[in-house]
Amino acid sequence: MIAEKGLITSGHASDGTHETFTLNLGPQHPAAHGVLRVLMTMDGEWIQRAEPIIGYIHRMHEKMGENRSWAKFLPNTSRIDYLSAMNYTHAYVGAVERALKIEVPERAEYARVITSELNRISSHMVWWGALLLDLGGFTPILYAFDDREKILDLLEGLCGARLTYCYYRFGGLYNDVDDAFLKGTRDFVAHMKPRLTMYRELVTDNIILRKRLTDIGPISADMCRRYGATGPVIRGAGVAYDVRTVEPYSVYPKLKFKIPTYPQADSMARYLVRMDEMEQSLSIIEQALDLIPAGPFMAPKVPRVIKPPAGDYCYAVEAARGRFMVRIVSDGKEIPYRVKLRAPSFSNLSLYEEASKGMILPDALAMMGSLDLVIPDIDR
Repeated sequence: MIAEKGLITSGHASDGTHETFTLNLGPQHPAAHGVLRVLMTMDGEWIQRAEPIIGYIHRMHEKMGENRSWAKFLPNTSRIDYLSAMNYTHAYVGAVERALKIEVPERAEYARVITSELNRISSHMVWWGALLLDLGGFTPILYAFDDREKILDLLEGLCGARLTYCYYRFGGLYNDVDDAFLKGTRDFVAHMKPRLTMYRELVTDNIILRKRLTDIGPISADMCRRYGATGPVIRGAGVAYDVRTVEPYSVYPKLKFKIPTYPQADSMARYLVRMDEMEQSLSIIEQALDLIPAGPFMAPKVPRVIKPPAGDYCYAVEAARGRFMVRIVSDGKEIPYRVKLRAPSFSNLSLYEEASKGMILPDALAMMGSLDLVIPDIDR
């Protein structure tokens, strides 16, 4: 006998001794920025199976990239992972620049690193506040968004946007970084360092958070490799994989920074990786501010009409959620022949079904929060 009531269905085994029910986690309202549904088969509080169901608002970015000019696809890149927009645009312009063999001025590369790392911090701030809100703590998200606003103000003054940036151009930048931006960024770094110390005392060392995340949701390095999970997920399993060092790009080789890793492979490890990453991003920004040279912010003689030579080109970056790669195939025309986007959230979500098996529901939700998923990055 199957009884259905709202979003929950229950059933009995043939011998009448065992009962399971199906719980729909989501979908949220279809007009939201991203919609995820997880179909959970439950044995009481215990998860027997958690099947992610995606594609509710599929945006078809890759197909859109194949029916417009190379330059007109630029705004799309910031709408894939809207919290890591600078990094995503960096990958796309990098692929086209590699195809055209454009040498980007050093000033532009340093500006790209500064803005990308600011964007990484703002992304982690959203994750931090939202995770703690999901776990029942309201106060931290107010602090998180207060600090994030300072970054958004800086980036808005630079390029006019607060979320979906389109600041990078093939060969450089839309406009130069000015003294007000550089000074404001230094002031933000000075402001943010003690804030991270305060966050550690307020939240990270809080026994309630430790109990909610420690030993919860183990994701081994082997599981990460099997599903292609990257970013803080694999670094939280003790693997120091970071595109900035493994596949160096831009001026990252000229900067000194550590790759935070934790071998525990639980939700707390992934939490600590992101908190440490914000410290490292501040260090990277400081170094870039000290090293940024004077000079042009655009390469000379960038073609007005972009027609990369026929070929297959790739460019990868370390975005806030892991390795993002753009693969473009050109047939020498003004419109790409193929565009393929390798998005980290898709791989990071893919392991959820296996990783959550046998967990109780509250722990599975905490683990999902530790993955830091952006749904448009999945339904790209």
